[in-house]
Amino acid sequence: MEYLAAIHLAELISTVFYTIVGVALMGMVWKVIDWMTPFPIMKEIEQDQNMALAVLIGMLFISISIIIAAVIVS
Repeated sequence: MEYLAAIHLAELISTVFYTIVGVALMGMVWKVIDWMTPFPIMKEIEQDQNMALAVLIGMLFISISIIIAAVIVS
């Protein structure tokens, strides 16, 4: 019960806020990547089974999320 008392409302609100900001930034990054490529990324990954592109996009999202988390924490 002491653990729940230690959680303050401001911390909870800031956590939810920064989660929404992080997800919104990741969505914007996806839109920019999709806009910049000359071919449809989802078609390449789903229909053409381009595993190299899928791994590249996954690694890109992990690196962008690390950068966003570092900016939010600082």
